[in-house]
Amino acid sequence: MKIIVAIAFVLIIGSLASALLFMMRDKGKSNRTVYALTMRVGFSVLLFILLLIAYRLGWIQPTGIH
Repeated sequence: MKIIVAIAFVLIIGSLASALLFMMRDKGKSNRTVYALTMRVGFSVLLFILLLIAYRLGWIQPTGIH
């Protein structure tokens, strides 16, 4: 589960970085920035849903703050 979460974070950060790159290069002339940010939101929602499902199935347990 840790590997899946790590991969999801890398995808989210990569999508955010590509949106910044497209924004700097295109200067608002294309929709690539919007597409990259849409992918970032999609990855974030997917990660959140995955974490909820994993918790309900007992794959992950809360540890609390020590």
